[in-house]
Amino acid sequence: MLQFSRWKTILVWLAVFISVVVALPNLFSERQLARFPSWLPHHKAVLGLDLQGGSRISLKIERDEIVAARLQATINDVARRLRDAKIATSDLSGTVQTITLHLADAGQMQAATDALKPLTDSIGTSSTGGAIREAAVTSGNDGLITVALTNDGINFRVSAAVDQSIDVVENRVKQVGRREPLIEKQGIDRLIVEVPGLTDPQRLKTLLNQPAKLTFNMLDTSMPVQTAIDTQPPANSEVLYSQDDPPESYLVVKRPVASDQSIVGAEAILDPATKQNVVTFQLDDKATQAFAQATAKNVGKPYVAVLDDQVISAPLIKQPITDGKGMLAGNFSPEGAADLLILLRSGSLPATLTVVEERTIEPGLGADSVKASVIAGIVGALAVVGFMVFFYGSLGGFATAALVFNIILIMAVLSFFQATLTLPGIAGIIFTMGLAVDSNVLIYERIREKLKAGTPFVQACESGFARAYTTIIDANVTTLIAAAILFSMGSGPVRGFAVTLGIGIIASLFTAFTLTRWLIATWIKRRRPKHLPKGVRTAMFDGAHIRFMGIRRYTFTVSAVLSLIAMVGFFSVGMHLGVDFTGGSLIEVRAKQGKVDIPDIKTRLSQLNIGDVQARPINNATGALIRLQSQDGGENAEQSAVTLVRGELQDAYEFRRVEVVGPAISGQLTRAGTFGVLASLAAIFIYIWVRFAWQYALGAIIATLHDIILTFGLFVVTGIEFNLTSIAAVLTIIGYSLNDTVVVYDRTRENLRHYKQMPLPILIDASINQTLSRTVLTAATTLLALLALSIFGGEVIRSFTFVMFFGVAVGTFSSIYIAAPVLIAFKLRPKGVSPDPAPDLPPAGKAVA
Repeated sequence: MLQFSRWKTILVWLAVFISVVVALPNLFSERQLARFPSWLPHHKAVLGLDLQGGSRISLKIERDEIVAARLQATINDVARRLRDAKIATSDLSGTVQTITLHLADAGQMQAATDALKPLTDSIGTSSTGGAIREAAVTSGNDGLITVALTNDGINFRVSAAVDQSIDVVENRVKQVGRREPLIEKQGIDRLIVEVPGLTDPQRLKTLLNQPAKLTFNMLDTSMPVQTAIDTQPPANSEVLYSQDDPPESYLVVKRPVASDQSIVGAEAILDPATKQNVVTFQLDDKATQAFAQATAKNVGKPYVAVLDDQVISAPLIKQPITDGKGMLAGNFSPEGAADLLILLRSGSLPATLTVVEERTIEPGLGADSVKASVIAGIVGALAVVGFMVFFYGSLGGFATAALVFNIILIMAVLSFFQATLTLPGIAGIIFTMGLAVDSNVLIYERIREKLKAGTPFVQACESGFARAYTTIIDANVTTLIAAAILFSMGSGPVRGFAVTLGIGIIASLFTAFTLTRWLIATWIKRRRPKHLPKGVRTAMFDGAHIRFMGIRRYTFTVSAVLSLIAMVGFFSVGMHLGVDFTGGSLIEVRAKQGKVDIPDIKTRLSQLNIGDVQARPINNATGALIRLQSQDGGENAEQSAVTLVRGELQDAYEFRRVEVVGPAISGQLTRAGTFGVLASLAAIFIYIWVRFAWQYALGAIIATLHDIILTFGLFVVTGIEFNLTSIAAVLTIIGYSLNDTVVVYDRTRENLRHYKQMPLPILIDASINQTLSRTVLTAATTLLALLALSIFGGEVIRSFTFVMFFGVAVGTFSSIYIAAPVLIAFKLRPKGVSPDPAPDLPPAGKAVA
């Protein structure tokens, strides 16, 4: 097995070479990469917004506007079809999604139904392959007809409106000056907009919030506007107001002469006559003709430009406008004129887009996070390498080579697929460093066991790789399941963590069974050793014959009490939920000079009428973390609150990070987080049941629930904020805990095949003792990596790594004192299994002391 042919050797080192070449661009700047030959890779891993700075905005299209527009369009369609069929009606009206009407002649019911039948035709296909119908027509007594807009039809229109909005949004973002926005659809009614480098998204949010439906209308002079306000305007007219303060009222004819769809060119200029900022426009040929006719009839009167139901300009018609050229003048500032130009050039949105979530990172904070993460990664790697070399000598050197290649391979995959590397993603890489050596530890300890049993060295190495293979796969699949579910339910930085964790696990499996194997095979071929190197020190664990199961009742009792206390605290006190789950805003500021003044911040913000304000110092009191409660007015109120805070504090503080989560997003994140944990447990339960037996699966779930409950208890006791990254920590703890549990279970299952008469508690004790070196070493390397991340990783990631640190310790405990004793409680004893002819377990009397 350890014989590597020449072509296998070439393939292994070709993989190493390609990975190095693909990952290499990450070490150079864009200017340096520009000097590279064109045939070399130039792609780098894409830094997430939390590392390079920028804004991530989640926009929700207003469903009510789509419904209202479809309702009015359908009412017009119904009236037209019945009019064309010469069918008289009365009381034609609509509310919400239902239209009702009465036929003047009930005997025309069939004819009316036939005329309206096209309204029920299919407008698309659902995900299940069924037809989507926009409306359903039903007839009643006394000539009553009801037309109901279907939910499926509305959903189809909403989704189509989001698709239509993508190009408009992209044009607006680019015209603000940002050339590389990332815009993607989420669900049927959401858009995600990521703009790197954008530190104050207020102007962009204002632009994206406006449908920008511009029309040119004539005034209705049939009555004074005040009379229309006091009584009722004519049926074909409406009262609109200007943007002035106080606003001016106009009686406007509803039917427009032209709209923004007819504009073929626009420019923002400074009018030389009035010295005002104005926007000039040019209409297409069809609209030019209509505009000429309308202005010819209204010389001496103003016409109005209406933007989103507000009059923005009302120029006087001095003579017929026959060239289709016009001017919008409304006391615009230079920026206001530029924004109006952007709206006209990008086109109108089908409905209003409301900001439901915002996460903004100042580039300086991102740079600080990168620096801190690199330091933490270097310290963590050195700690893991030193630990492995101390315990395994030259074999530790082989593990170090595999670890280095593992990191290179992760960066190569991220670079090749242009995946996004986030701050939690870097944490995932550092966490993977601790797990990456786990496969090597399992292999080395299997080799040692075979050597102790008297197996020749080469055969012991072959057997070590073969026997460790199944255990390594089973142990890592559980963590992969957690990473996959985390990726599917997460977004942004959390998804970045799942990506690097998943890639890291796969990379560690690859390196363990290719590079490490090749290194050991080459070492054996050249040195022809007869025994392990003298630097291997894990024999110190061989004398450990600990009676773990002897105190299982005590550990069970203590764990049960702690779990009960944690649950009581969870339901009575509760966790300190972050804005991800409660809604609201989280703002990180840094004093422009000196240290922050927390009492002053609270006093100033308490005067803004934005509810409860919390503030605490961070970064040695040079910065502060401010939290605003969820506002009663919904998503728009959340944005208004942050705008007020910016206006109040921007004179003395820099805004480094802003997170705004509206009620719609917080509810969605809560459901997704709950589903993620439950789905992870269910998937892992099924996997272990299939691979082992139901007793193992039940034990693994009980141990995992124990870890989750105690982790929740940690949040309750410490008051650490429970946010979206906390869900990532919990799912990772689940994966790690099961990784450790599976190793113990795998050895227990193996020993059960050999020793059918041995009492189960003694057999389990022996199994745990046999894997104790692996348990201790893997936990130690993982904890060392997390410790480095916690100390050097920076304020943003510190609470996340602290929870992970606690979870790894608890997971190690539960794999021994919870998962293993459950097998005894459920009387695990498989039947009908033939004993293995080559048992590894020492005689029962010597297995435990």
